[in-house]
Amino acid sequence: MSDLKIVAEPGRQDIVITRTFDAPREAVYAAMTDADSVARWWGMDETDTRVEVSDARPGGRWRYVEKGPDGTEYGFHGVFHDAVEPERIVQTFEFEGMPGHVSMDTCTLEEKDGRTLYTSVTVFQSVEDRDGMVASGMETGLSQSLDALEKLVTEGA
Repeated sequence: MSDLKIVAEPGRQDIVITRTFDAPREAVYAAMTDADSVARWWGMDETDTRVEVSDARPGGRWRYVEKGPDGTEYGFHGVFHDAVEPERIVQTFEFEGMPGHVSMDTCTLEEKDGRTLYTSVTVFQSVEDRDGMVASGMETGLSQSLDALEKLVTEGA
């Protein structure tokens, strides 16, 4: 059972997400930065993800496209500002369906007893942008993605 926690305090511009993975942080970091792995875990259960660009280094870019069951495609992209293997990834995030609404995500991975604590702090340009993300149903997609990441790093599936 997942210990996913999503904290979005009223009036703040950030969302803090924590979750523990039953795998070493090297495995989690590799799965988060390897294009083939990202395509296997990123996105909703009913969508397929295509990784067009994934250059996990400072100044590198990323772009993922989710394809829904009806064939509709949803693009997401950003820039890596920092990538320190296996402990930290800092990147921007933008949903192409809402251009101009960019957030900054800092993800840290801490290993304890062979398990990895994933902490993600996402800062939005405004409280309204943050509230819009929360209202979008992001928890479902996030939960499904992180469950798939867990499966990938523990079972290799």
